[in-house]
Amino acid sequence: MHTIAPLSAEALLDTADDLAALLVDAVEGGASLGFVAPFAHPEAAAWWRTRARAVASGELTVWAARDAAGVTGTVSLAHEAKPNGRHRAEVLKLMVHRRARGHGLGRTLLAVAEHAAAAAGASLLLLDTETDSPAERLYRTAGWTPYGTVPAHAANPAGVLRPTTFYFKAPASA
Repeated sequence: MHTIAPLSAEALLDTADDLAALLVDAVEGGASLGFVAPFAHPEAAAWWRTRARAVASGELTVWAARDAAGVTGTVSLAHEAKPNGRHRAEVLKLMVHRRARGHGLGRTLLAVAEHAAAAAGASLLLLDTETDSPAERLYRTAGWTPYGTVPAHAANPAGVLRPTTFYFKAPASA
């Protein structure tokens, strides 16, 4: 059984080491999250700590999923600050630990972010992911619509340039 809860800035700092272990696991497992291997735990923890300011300001919401063994997943929602874009939000850094995959946690985390976006008044959600990745299959089956693919957009953890597909979705009303 997993519990999923949003993290305050303080809780994010307190959980940074556990989130770092999750991030390192995801990168080692081949997930394209903006980092290349080798990717060490101290670097991952430092990256998570940099997110605390955005959480404190309300620009970013981060959720952590936990089971008895610790943090098993996370998803973030970036709230647009520009006046002409306050109707949209971006889903970021959805990841599930390899030991917890295959049980619907990724879909649950995605739904949490979608519902929170709708509750906050967002009428448009955006995300991007590596083309032909397991994450892309999740987004397509969850009703996200692709709106473009950019070849050689980002390097995967092995450093190989891969295409990225961009998606949008109108969240269901809260």
